[in-house]
Amino acid sequence: MTVALRMSNLHVPTLKEDPTEAEIVSHRLLLRAGMIRKAAAGIYTFLPLGWRGVRKIEQIVREEMDAIGSQELLLPFVQPAELWQDSGRWDAYGPELARLTDRQGRDFCLGPTHEEIITTLVRGEVRSYRDLPLSLYQINLKFRDEIRPRFGLLRGREFIMKDAYSFHDTQESLQEHYDDQARAYGRICERLGLAFRPVEADSGQIGGSVTTEFMALADTGEAALVYCECGWAANVEAAGTVVRRTPGTVDPRAMERVHTPEIRTIAELATFLGVSDHDTVKTMAGKTPDGALVYFCVPGDRELNPVKAARAVPGVTLLEEDDFGAYDIPRGSLGPVDPPEGTLVVADMSLRDEVAWGIGANEADYHLIGAMPGRDFEVSRWEDLLVAEPGDGCPVCGGELKGARGIEVSQVFQLGTKYSEALDATFTAEDGTERPFIMGCYGVGITRSLAAVIEQHHDDSGIVWPMSVAPVEVAVIPLAIDDDTVWPVAERLWKGLVAAGIETLIDDRDERAGVKFADADLIGYPLQVVVGKRGVSGGVVEVKDRATGERTEIPIDTLVDTLGARVESERARYR
Repeated sequence: MTVALRMSNLHVPTLKEDPTEAEIVSHRLLLRAGMIRKAAAGIYTFLPLGWRGVRKIEQIVREEMDAIGSQELLLPFVQPAELWQDSGRWDAYGPELARLTDRQGRDFCLGPTHEEIITTLVRGEVRSYRDLPLSLYQINLKFRDEIRPRFGLLRGREFIMKDAYSFHDTQESLQEHYDDQARAYGRICERLGLAFRPVEADSGQIGGSVTTEFMALADTGEAALVYCECGWAANVEAAGTVVRRTPGTVDPRAMERVHTPEIRTIAELATFLGVSDHDTVKTMAGKTPDGALVYFCVPGDRELNPVKAARAVPGVTLLEEDDFGAYDIPRGSLGPVDPPEGTLVVADMSLRDEVAWGIGANEADYHLIGAMPGRDFEVSRWEDLLVAEPGDGCPVCGGELKGARGIEVSQVFQLGTKYSEALDATFTAEDGTERPFIMGCYGVGITRSLAAVIEQHHDDSGIVWPMSVAPVEVAVIPLAIDDDTVWPVAERLWKGLVAAGIETLIDDRDERAGVKFADADLIGYPLQVVVGKRGVSGGVVEVKDRATGERTEIPIDTLVDTLGARVESERARYR
């Protein structure tokens, strides 16, 4: 049943000025349009129209999940610590995991994700390969204690997410469902009206070796990505690229130790030596879980990718400022010549052709010029260590990569047996053996998607909703509510549109026309029916298309049928 909405009865506290706390468009417009309010850092209340938008997204996600055979359930938001301890993530997840203790002294956490609890559930219920594959999903709250929540709904601490988990007896079965989920995620993005790219990504805390992110393209996106015209795309953290690098201009020479007082950065070093950043090599230090020292060497004009570093040396973390003293190494003067005993030297593959390196001397205020690999030092391993950049080569076709920014709205993972082995979740295979479930995980950020839609669909006046996500499809705006000519027509049209199954609001506030028009554009009603005395006397009303700004006069007697067809056409576009 379509609800008839009156603006006078709705809690829609619009704001005339931009809130000072809002850093990006979606945050600013959601606050100004009276759709969300901040409760605490990274935690928001959804007001009626904002919540209607959230529910629209949830419904689209439900339809696509149901269509591929995933079944909805609801898992607890508060999870017992022992499950996370069994999986090894209680400590490994870090401070983003919000922990609490109940009155009996038992430890719990607020769920940032639900791999542990869904695996435990299935472990106790599914015994045989005959019950597989099984795909379950929920739409639920999550909580991650972000150190710096910002950008409104894009980096909050509490958020709504759809997460699905699948269980399989073979890798082939997992791949088939993974592909189904990925196609469904593409359809979800299309139905939300998002311009997006599926990109290669890093699995982060979730784990697994195969994962794809779905990025909504936006200048305000927190993620940088690179892509090629051949269709390949990746988050720069995960992108393996062909670095097009011209060898440095430093010729072979005897290695020379140079006094470089107070030089701590590559830019300072290059200026001091009278060369470009390109002709230098910077060394960054890390430590393995057992405390062994690792030196990562990368071109001076490029950045080390910590994700790739951790992939090259599992478990490695870059040294914090306080760590340098413990290892007795000089920050700002590190290099691969005579490092501390036992140091693993890992260099980026793009440096293989460098004849001579300008590097730190492992001595405060000194650097080395003309250091040559193989003569003056040895590289333990050559690895891909760089953050990908536009202009690098595509790893698929060799074409030149372009750059963009994106908002991660969803991600699919192949988990393998990471959680089933840790939690002893097994099934009886066809040959009678006990095997761990092969798992997949699939997440959609519901509230994050709401913000992403606004980042792509707005103008200087406010939100420009796609019909599929709009909290209300049509707004009837009478220019007078105490007029015997205007009001009866506006009310009749409003009721007729509602009866025709169109989500319609009437702005029955005793406000000036300018206030109503400004709010209508700010909130972003896709179609706005303006009922004025002059139009009514001529038997017409004006309909404004929010997206195009086009205004059309439509006869009063045919308005309901005309808009009904138009709304249905827009709905069909996003199905």
